[in-house]
Amino acid sequence: MSEFQKGDIVTAIYKTGKYIAEYAEERPNGILVRILAVLKHPMQGDLHHPKDAEVGFFHERKALSYREGAMIPKQMVKKYDGAVPDYKDSLKESLEKMKEELQKDTGAWAEMSLRNLEILEKEYFQL
Repeated sequence: MSEFQKGDIVTAIYKTGKYIAEYAEERPNGILVRILAVLKHPMQGDLHHPKDAEVGFFHERKALSYREGAMIPKQMVKKYDGAVPDYKDSLKESLEKMKEELQKDTGAWAEMSLRNLEILEKEYFQL
C-alpha cells in the first residue's frame, strides 16, 4: 500500500533535476508522477562524471516538460505542502538560478553547461 493517494502533490528527484509533481500511481519499478513545476533544473554533461568537461559526449539535459510522466524511484518521492508555481515561471526561475551558479565557476564544465543552457532557454521560451 502506497503512502500517497492519486492526485497528491509531491517532490520528485529525477536524475539531477528536482520537480513538483502529481502522484499518479505506484508500480513495481517506482512511482509514476506527472510533472507540474521545476524546482531545480538538471545539470548538464555526463551523469556518471558530474562537473567533468573531459567526457566523450557532453549531454544537453532538458527539464521534464509540463504533465510529462516520469517513473521515479520510491525513495526520491516526498510529500509537498507548498503552493505549486506556474510551470513556465518555475522553469525560467530554475534556469536563471543554475546560470547564476555556473557564472561563478570559471571551469570548462561551467562554460559548456552555460552554452547548453542558452540553447535550451531559446528552445523552452522560443526567444
